Amino acid sequence: MAPREGEVRYLLAGAFYRMAYTEFGHAGAPVVVCVHGLTRTGRDFDTLATGLADKFRVVCPDLPGRGGSDWLPDANLYEPPAYVQALGHLLAAIGGPVDWVGTSLGGLCGMMVASALGHPIRRLVLNDIGPFIPAAAIRAIRDYISAVRPEFPDILALEAYLRRVHAGFGPLSDRQWEHLAKTSSRPLPDGRVALHYDPGIAKPIRSTLAIDVDLWSLWDKIHIPVLAVRGAASELLLPRTLARMQTSGAQAIEVANSAHAPALMDSPTIRTIRAFLLAS
Repeated sequence: MAPREGEVRYLLAGAFYRMAYTEFGHAGAPVVVCVHGLTRTGRDFDTLATGLADKFRVVCPDLPGRGGSDWLPDANLYEPPAYVQALGHLLAAIGGPVDWVGTSLGGLCGMMVASALGHPIRRLVLNDIGPFIPAAAIRAIRDYISAVRPEFPDILALEAYLRRVHAGFGPLSDRQWEHLAKTSSRPLPDGRVALHYDPGIAKPIRSTLAIDVDLWSLWDKIHIPVLAVRGAASELLLPRTLARMQTSGAQAIEVANSAHAPALMDSPTIRTIRAFLLAS
């Protein structure tokens, strides 16, 4: 099933920008919003969206500076509050209740939205993110994005890079890696290819202190059903964090042979997410 393309305009720091999205399913169906991780795009959710499209309208935005969305002239704006502001415009355009699937940064944005008064989120799926992020994980993210060389001689070199740095996605097939490479690349004028994001997204992260991030006060404001998905070897969503989330009412699953963050492309995980979203 080929996705449809759309866009929404949002106001940020005195100017309007365009945020692109892809969507699957029928326009009148209940909506699931899927929000990707730090350096990824909404096309990461193609497989999950296809698995939900018979029951839902699945909307997968490209966060500002990624994929088909506008780059921001001030790289200092690439912070979660700006992403939530852009996503808020998308939610306003949708105009009704939604379910939310968020991977890493996308899950953090989901928690921020779901903690706000009057939010439209009905059910929340958090993919390898929770209310506590250890300093070691912050350091790893900072070091990873600071070391990125986002340009490659060809798509095969870009795919090889993705296989290496995103091994935590899990044991994907060759076809799945090829799909991720094609949907997260952009051609350069000289024939090379680049990762499909503004390199400026790294600027705020480079200055981030590697300290524990405690968001339990945010978590305590979330009063909707939550499904937490953890990569079995994740160093970002720790077992004790997941256990505390469960104690406060979240459902949870662990995805074997994955770390940060499961790709949500395997059939068992898709079935679990589907069942959670379809629950009354």
